[in-house]
Amino acid sequence: MPRRIDIELTSALSDGSWTWRKAGALKPKGTVEASILPDGVQVGDELKVEAEQMLDGMEILSVVKGREKAARTDLLEFIPDDKPFEAVIETRAKRGRGDRDGDGRGRGRDGDRPRGRDGGRGRDGAAPRGRDGDKPKREGGRDGDKRERTERPKRPHFEAPPEVPQRPKPKRLRPGKARTQEVLAAVPEEQRPIAELALQGMSAVRNRVKEENAKLKADGKPEMPEASITKMAEEMLPKLRVADWLDRAEAAQRQMQHLDLRDLRSVVAASDDSMVARDESTRAIAEELKASLVTKQTEEMAHWLEDVDAALTVGRVIRALRLSSQPPKAGVMFPPQLAKRLGEAATASLLPEDSGDRWSAVLEAAAFSPVRALVMPTVPPTTITDDLKKTVLRLGPLLPQIASLIGVEVPKDAKRPKPLRPTSRKDQKKARDEKRPSDKREGGDKRQGGGRTEGGDKRQGGGRDDRGGRDSRNDRGSRPPKDRPKGMRDIATVMKAKQEAEQAAAAAAEEAAATAAAEAAAQAEQDAAASAESDATAAEVTDNSANDAETPSTDAISAEASDASDAPAAESAPDSESSDAADS
Repeated sequence: MPRRIDIELTSALSDGSWTWRKAGALKPKGTVEASILPDGVQVGDELKVEAEQMLDGMEILSVVKGREKAARTDLLEFIPDDKPFEAVIETRAKRGRGDRDGDGRGRGRDGDRPRGRDGGRGRDGAAPRGRDGDKPKREGGRDGDKRERTERPKRPHFEAPPEVPQRPKPKRLRPGKARTQEVLAAVPEEQRPIAELALQGMSAVRNRVKEENAKLKADGKPEMPEASITKMAEEMLPKLRVADWLDRAEAAQRQMQHLDLRDLRSVVAASDDSMVARDESTRAIAEELKASLVTKQTEEMAHWLEDVDAALTVGRVIRALRLSSQPPKAGVMFPPQLAKRLGEAATASLLPEDSGDRWSAVLEAAAFSPVRALVMPTVPPTTITDDLKKTVLRLGPLLPQIASLIGVEVPKDAKRPKPLRPTSRKDQKKARDEKRPSDKREGGDKRQGGGRTEGGDKRQGGGRDDRGGRDSRNDRGSRPPKDRPKGMRDIATVMKAKQEAEQAAAAAAEEAAATAAAEAAAQAEQDAAASAESDATAAEVTDNSANDAETPSTDAISAEASDASDAPAAESAPDSESSDAADS
């Protein structure tokens, strides 16, 4: 969504574009095309532009023409004068008892003004007479005849009781974001918007995904996977929940003296969350806050009873009734003695001569007080207005005794009423307009902003924006919704970037797998060639050994020859031995 910001031009680049930053700050910053900027801009000029937050930064869309300052016309010009300065002197004459000018036109001796030319006397020195010769009647004198006046009804006089000093209003909790920012900084950039949404709860994540999917479906684009986004948010939620609680707990420790009891109770109740309780860093702080809650709750109870007693002592019955209905702890028992005093004071404050507004105010405060059953006036008011009847009818389920006293019948199935909220000025003005006659209200509408049309108010397009310029309601209505954190990008853009990153990672993995497979195939080929070569070598060695076995060597031949020569010698040896024996 585009929004308006003030930027300052910092430098001009060689390609014709300009660098900029937010006026008075270091960030955000970026570049802008020269075609968008007006002619004659220089470094240091400040411009109001419309910018849109993109995935990689802010993009300048257009330059907004600022409002020209009107020349001042309320200056006084001092014109010199040639005349000499003459001081003004004032002299007052002393006031005497006689005539001022001596001509008889001053006041008389008794301080009365003369009525005629002769000092209030006629020509003969007698008193002036009327046309018929009668003496004039004295009108408005002390002893003269008084005019008959209609007696106005006397308004009921009510003296306000003395004011009671009130205690300082407790301050609401203002937690920081240091712990949360640390966790968000550790989250990848493309997942940070989902983490910011997860801080608001899983329902916010699901609703936003459904909205974005509806837009994508209407545009004919593929929808986002809701299950993967929800799973991603659930994985980041425990750390975010613990960081958010630590920010609130540390702020509660710093503001403990003036902290509202409701905020402290909410922080202590949040410490029982399973995600927060499992973290070891939260246990010590949780124990300290629980002890501080018990101490502060005891102090608030004492202050509450003291305030009710003080308001009742000075006669502030309505304030005492309202305070009694706002205990620091729900379900606490109101002291019986103080309840008896408060019920008697509330009954005594409902007098028959009091106005209907007084009765309505007391009944509104008493209906939600723990002493409402003790408020039992015996005499109804003398003047019962329609507004009083409406109030009694609304409060009838809580104050049946008042309804029977005034004569208002309360339905049996009437629901228990709720306290009235303080009305704003706009609601009060609307109520006053409804009470006026229709012709006056129509005339008043015509005087406001040039009349109305069927499409709405003519002033709708002429409002002022927060920066002092003219802006339309349509531009103001195009701002991002309140549940979206400031500076958050669109989830569709983030998911698109995530899908592109996942696709790039899958492509890189496929490429790596293909490369590994090619290397493995090449290695297998090399191993097969090596094994084939080794097998061939082994076969050649085997053939050579077989040939060697078939062809006798020279040593074997010589050995065989020697054996053959030795055989005849051995054969001749016995013959010689036999011949020797014969000789012997």
